[in-house]
Amino acid sequence: MHKKLIIAGGGTGGHIFPAIAIANALQRQNPSIEILFVGAKGKMEMEKVPQAGYDIKGLDIAGFNRRSLIKNISLPFKLIKSFFQVREIFKTFRPDAVIGVGGYSTFPVLKYAQSKGIPTFIHESNSFAGKANILLGKNATKVFTASDGMEKFFPADRILVTGNPVRKSIAAMSITREAALQYFSLSPDKITVLVVGGSLGARSINEAVIAHVDELLKAGLQLIWQTGKTLSKEAMEIAVEHKEIWANEFITEMEYAYAAADIIMARAGAMTVAEICVAHKPVIFVPYPFATEDHQTVNALQLVNKGAAWLVKDDAAKDSAIEKVIELAKDEATRRQMSGVLTTLSVTNADERVANEILKTI
Repeated sequence: MHKKLIIAGGGTGGHIFPAIAIANALQRQNPSIEILFVGAKGKMEMEKVPQAGYDIKGLDIAGFNRRSLIKNISLPFKLIKSFFQVREIFKTFRPDAVIGVGGYSTFPVLKYAQSKGIPTFIHESNSFAGKANILLGKNATKVFTASDGMEKFFPADRILVTGNPVRKSIAAMSITREAALQYFSLSPDKITVLVVGGSLGARSINEAVIAHVDELLKAGLQLIWQTGKTLSKEAMEIAVEHKEIWANEFITEMEYAYAAADIIMARAGAMTVAEICVAHKPVIFVPYPFATEDHQTVNALQLVNKGAAWLVKDDAAKDSAIEKVIELAKDEATRRQMSGVLTTLSVTNADERVANEILKTI
């Protein structure tokens, strides 16, 4: 039977890419299913989702601004407007079920669906659930989580631990290190550091590299550097001067970056953590300290406490992050140990498990 599903959420790659992975898995399992995405106007999902071949509707909605309270004055009006927009979308599309993956659009879409008795699903990618998902989880049909121990946020009988859906290009990665390094025009004879601050970039990480790039190069290391928009101009200028550095705002073919890397320095968004586990590459996390409930630190500690990662606090990154990278580069035994632990934490079929559970229900 022809089924229709709405996937709501976005804002960052950490929400968008797993949502697309779930959509692809749903269509592999049931090619007749019709999928519509709902996101926030002006956010990156409005670009990335159509690129993946799916239709998307945008809502006039924004999140709560913790840094500038005055910017929240219009928030109640935007929320009310978004509910009217959601109502029109549902009238036209008539979904059989809705799944929320996090981001501004998740709350109004799932809340409206629940008010109409439509099955709702949540995928909570972080180790510390957001407030909106906690509220929605009380009436959700099923809550998919990345890790166990989430009963403090959601009803225990509705939780299914699936892991985080990782892009198929990364989950099924078969690229050799040599081919990946050739892709970035880098040497196979040097230890390669992948620096990635998430899809939007990370100022503290970029500042750390800019301040200590000479030390990195003197240590015999080479660099693949996804800058995001933050300080990208400065990074590009440095890369032009040094053949050991490849830099760009965004890496489209992330599977090549992971295959080339010997060490990773990154933020600790849920999807970054999941992809690093699949890639089995030693990592130094610099969690973004202003993430809701400091969930990036919680995500990172899940690996640090198992001996799979190191952690540098954001405010210490400029002074000590590169020093830790160089230290890890010199310690092959620790790198091997980290890789071994990461292998045990790797989940490559979360998208299939989520899709299967949804299709069983609808």
